[in-house]
Amino acid sequence: MNESIRPVTLDDVVGLDRYEQDRDEIRRRVIALKKNRRVNIGDCVTFIFENHETVFFQVQEMLRAEAITDLDAIREELEVYNAMLPAAGELSSTMMIEITDAEQIEARLRQLIGIDECVSLEIGEHRVAAEFEPGRSREDRLSAVQYVRLRCPEEVAVAFRDEARPAFLRIDHKNYRHSTPIEGEIRRSLARDLA
Repeated sequence: MNESIRPVTLDDVVGLDRYEQDRDEIRRRVIALKKNRRVNIGDCVTFIFENHETVFFQVQEMLRAEAITDLDAIREELEVYNAMLPAAGELSSTMMIEITDAEQIEARLRQLIGIDECVSLEIGEHRVAAEFEPGRSREDRLSAVQYVRLRCPEEVAVAFRDEARPAFLRIDHKNYRHSTPIEGEIRRSLARDLA
């Protein structure tokens, strides 16, 4: 199994006391890892591509924040967070709409309704439409945090691993048209998920 997308198990989870001792080191490691898994598109949309390490960190942080020690409750958290991992042949990300002006949040989010139908990964002649988790966007409301999957057939995965072929993450919404090339360490990190 691809280690980068392997689910987090009970065997991976560490107790709260041990996690507290190792937390600073784990946080530094995950922050460094996320630098190569973060794609900014335009001025307010960021994608963080999830893998085993990012999900492990989120699970541990949730257990710490909620002081969860009950095994059944830990299993529930693992089930919730493991759902964020990509399956084979997928990229999976958390998309965040980051609006810093508190007075503009509601209006700006309303302007972006429908963004969940406008995100794609493009590599040469290949275009993969993003699939968004249902229920986070409605006709009148949009969540600032979205969960997104890019299902890449084998020919797309092969093209993505070929760094000579330009790859872009694109948003083509009437109120937000931007694209960002995926290259260098970010591309290599995401290519491992598709290996």
